[in-house]
Amino acid sequence: MTADPAKKRQAAKVVKGLRHDYADAECALVHDTPYQLLVATVLSAQCTDERVNIVTKQLFAKYPTAEDLAAAPVKQIEKLIQSTGFFRNKAKNIKALSKCLAHEFGGEVPQDLETLVKLPGVGRKTANVVLGTAFGIPTGVVVDTHVGRISKRLGLTESTDAVKIERDLIELLPRKEWIDYSHRMIHHGRRVCKARRPLCEQCGFNKICPRIGVEVS
Repeated sequence: MTADPAKKRQAAKVVKGLRHDYADAECALVHDTPYQLLVATVLSAQCTDERVNIVTKQLFAKYPTAEDLAAAPVKQIEKLIQSTGFFRNKAKNIKALSKCLAHEFGGEVPQDLETLVKLPGVGRKTANVVLGTAFGIPTGVVVDTHVGRISKRLGLTESTDAVKIERDLIELLPRKEWIDYSHRMIHHGRRVCKARRPLCEQCGFNKICPRIGVEVS
């Protein structure tokens, strides 16, 4: 499917603006290794990055590697991650994926999408985060709530479904921009293009944004 030329031009303007305003934007999840990023990303489901960073500071101090976490009692893991929500299921998944990595991959995170999504608790979004951030491999566009909301407001997608939004963005964005686009959009969403009260007058996209779905007070 060929991308709409007008949307393609709009996407190019957005990429340029993001690069200018958030040149140094990085993944908000604190980690030292690809493995730690993988665990943190699993924990981030239905939870803020800030809360995850608080939790993982204690978790990784006690269990820094896949081998360590694989051997940890699940009740102890649950206690450490409880504040992230859905903690029983998350504890089960991060212990299971740690066992898998420790036993099958020498404790290392595999660098391909198909293998990653077979790990317990790991979906395409999580795999895209890890491959892009930890290894610089652009396998897709990570669509979180900020990326989805702002991409729609800017007229780059008409969908509210993350899978469809990613498909639209892959058509519009150069592959080399896939990783940074998400990091920068997340920063923009937190600082300016907020969910309820976007700071449109302070926004660098003010002149080009159609403000789709934004309530005018």
